[in-house]
Amino acid sequence: MSLTTDDVKKVARLARLAISDSEVQAAQVQLNGIFELIAEMQAVDTTGIEPMSHAQDVTQRLREDNVTETNQRELFQSIAPQVEAGLYLVPQVIE
Repeated sequence: MSLTTDDVKKVARLARLAISDSEVQAAQVQLNGIFELIAEMQAVDTTGIEPMSHAQDVTQRLREDNVTETNQRELFQSIAPQVEAGLYLVPQVIE
């Protein structure tokens, strides 16, 4: 697929870009180059290749999911202005 100068002008207008005729020619060359690259990549046979989430097969070291701090809920709620049934009560903001 190759773009014409009219296509480039239309895309520029839709993108609200003001470009001159010389810029239209440069943009046309660049966009056509991008479309050629896309066509090359689509031509590659990828059957049997699994999708990858990362270019390198790396994994993160995981640690044990252990509790490292004590439960201080009662201490934190003891200094709160209003607490009811373990919930913090706040004034109504929206009427």
